[in-house]
Amino acid sequence: MDTDLGARDGSDEDITVLLADDHAVVRAGLRLLLDAEEGMTVVAEAGDIPTTMRKVRGHRPRVLILDLNMGGASGLAAIPTIQDTSPETRIVVLTMQDDPVFAHEALAEGALGYVLKEAADTELLDAVRHAAQDKMYVNPGLGARLATEVTGLGDPPPALSARETEVLGMIADGYTNPEIADRLCLSVRTIESHRAHIHRKTGRTTRAELVALARELGASP
Repeated sequence: MDTDLGARDGSDEDITVLLADDHAVVRAGLRLLLDAEEGMTVVAEAGDIPTTMRKVRGHRPRVLILDLNMGGASGLAAIPTIQDTSPETRIVVLTMQDDPVFAHEALAEGALGYVLKEAADTELLDAVRHAAQDKMYVNPGLGARLATEVTGLGDPPPALSARETEVLGMIADGYTNPEIADRLCLSVRTIESHRAHIHRKTGRTTRAELVALARELGASP
């Protein structure tokens, strides 16, 4: 079941939000939380992955709040497709999964936020605002476990998605954004978005830095 919601009267700066969760009661509670916050507008709801994809295409929300498991379908697996469909949409995962492995995978695929449902009332608004500003937010307790259990105590490797790694390799090989878009059958805007994600996640912006990173990750000879 899914529901389109009438947008509140708000300014052009309002953060548009799409809620994707297969429990109507959860969506209702989230809507109350978000609607009470000035500067946020819930534009649609979705109760399954196909509906989520359709609503993302139709509304192009600034932030998508996404459950990892909806009706047996994987929200995690849908993240790359969502990003290809709407590069301007930032994704905040809201889930009961407190395993740092899931958090690591979600962030690697391109999510900018990872919030546990038990902490939604205190953390979700911050996570949405961070994502809208292209900043990352992870549940603090889970973030500490993520650093020690997944990446170890050393410097963590850049968490690039498979698509971002592919784009990085082609950048290192000297392809331009239009050439990469043509080869991957994507829009130039999508490639620009992937490139921006690479810059943000790794802190490397020059061509020399990107070439070195590609070799480090095995994305380019």
